[in-house]
Amino acid sequence: MSAHSATTATSSGADTAAVELAIGGMTCASCAARIEKKLNRMDGVEATVNYATEKAKVTYLGADVSVEDLIATVEATGYTARPPAPPASTASPGSNGTDTAGAAGAGDGSEDDGLTSLRQRLITAVLLAVPVIAMAMVPALQFDYWQWLSLTLTAPVVVYAAWPFHRAAWTNAKHGAATMDTLISVGTSAAFLWSLWALFFGTAGMVGMTHPFELTIARSDGAGNIYLEAAAGVTAFILAGRYFEARSKRKAGAALKALMELGAKEVTVLRDGVETTIPTAALQVGDRFLVRPGEKIATDGTVVEGSSAVDASMLTGESVPVEVTTGDTVTGATLNAGGRLVVEATRIGSDTQLARMAKLVEDAQNGKASAQRLADRISAVFVPIVIALALGTLGFWLGNGAGLTAAFTAAVAVLIIACPCALGLATPTALMVGTGRGAQLGILIKGPEVLETTRRADTIVLDKTGTVTTGRMTLQTTHTTDETTETEVLRLAGALENASEHPIAQAVATAATDTTGPLPTPEDFQNIPGLGV
Repeated sequence: MSAHSATTATSSGADTAAVELAIGGMTCASCAARIEKKLNRMDGVEATVNYATEKAKVTYLGADVSVEDLIATVEATGYTARPPAPPASTASPGSNGTDTAGAAGAGDGSEDDGLTSLRQRLITAVLLAVPVIAMAMVPALQFDYWQWLSLTLTAPVVVYAAWPFHRAAWTNAKHGAATMDTLISVGTSAAFLWSLWALFFGTAGMVGMTHPFELTIARSDGAGNIYLEAAAGVTAFILAGRYFEARSKRKAGAALKALMELGAKEVTVLRDGVETTIPTAALQVGDRFLVRPGEKIATDGTVVEGSSAVDASMLTGESVPVEVTTGDTVTGATLNAGGRLVVEATRIGSDTQLARMAKLVEDAQNGKASAQRLADRISAVFVPIVIALALGTLGFWLGNGAGLTAAFTAAVAVLIIACPCALGLATPTALMVGTGRGAQLGILIKGPEVLETTRRADTIVLDKTGTVTTGRMTLQTTHTTDETTETEVLRLAGALENASEHPIAQAVATAATDTTGPLPTPEDFQNIPGLGV
């Protein structure tokens, strides 16, 4: 769905505008919270930033703030922001004036490259971390100088596989901020660097050093301990979470893109009595276009010639086609199941019913439920609290008479166990995947609060055919006279109905084929709209 600004008049008379910005560089919910906080500090600006969809929905005073000001604020925070997409006239064919790649979040090459890079780092981390963890936990695998092999295997994990965490932490540090990536980067780096010190300057590098897998509560200077398995394991587990989160976001975006793909790609327009095939995106309001039996209606419009049955099940859920004639309105992406129609376009691009449906799904994905807002608030303060706890732990042990190495070991332990990415990911990812899956099944969820309130519903009322059924008709029984057999009746009826696009005709033809096999081809066929064949 292409982001676009719209201006409306408020009750105070001031002009407000709304815009959706695509945000880049976010790596956790804390990033979204920082951007949202910065935007909301601007005069006349109300912003909601969703980490799962990587979008910011902003309402602002058009006279005082511009889109460029909003983008500059985001960039000053250390992230990137993309302005609204161009108007619908530049949209790609078949998009109905909507940037489906942007809406889906899965249509551009940059995201494919990002997912591929993440997968490569994950595979590297898992392949190298598994033997490191095994050697650290199983004393039988701890041969002479095993710790040096662990160092060799862990180095690529911490340097290469964990590089996105280090890069994000450095970017945030330059802007005076700390996010969950800061915890991951500092924790894994501290564990790795401490292990290097213990191996080269402590006693951990000596031949015969063992690492027993047991719980002992005792004060230690840490000079004989290494934490390579912690550095490698944490990196692998966090990368796995990021990878599956990215896949979930991609699938949810693909569902929205698939919804937009329901529209026709090309349309036959009538200009000066000549039929011309053009991309659907090139249609203009007032154009008259031809819809033959079996074709999709290109865009919303009014029938100016002909009559037919239109299958609007994708829109209404009704499995029986609706009869339309001159003067009736039709909706884009519905199927002409009967006669020839000439339609005059009344709505194109983002104004069509299909585009509005996709917009509804996208708004639901961009919105925040109360549970997600709570998770975001916790995530926003979690990182500084953990860093403060680590510093407090360091100070406590130093003040308690422990050596520097023992105090540093305790502080590193606090950082390593505090990787709360699931806190910021679970809720937005679940909402996004839920709305995306609903779109695939033909269920349009108006907002995230709907998913929350359904848990309190005790009665569900269904008023549409096809809601709890497949929407596809089947032939149940056949009644014949004494002079004919059921097989012969099905064979003749199926041959006649097989040439029709009507759902009832298709049900008869399918049953006939299943019962009698291949159907004969009729010598002549005529479909009379509203009456039959």
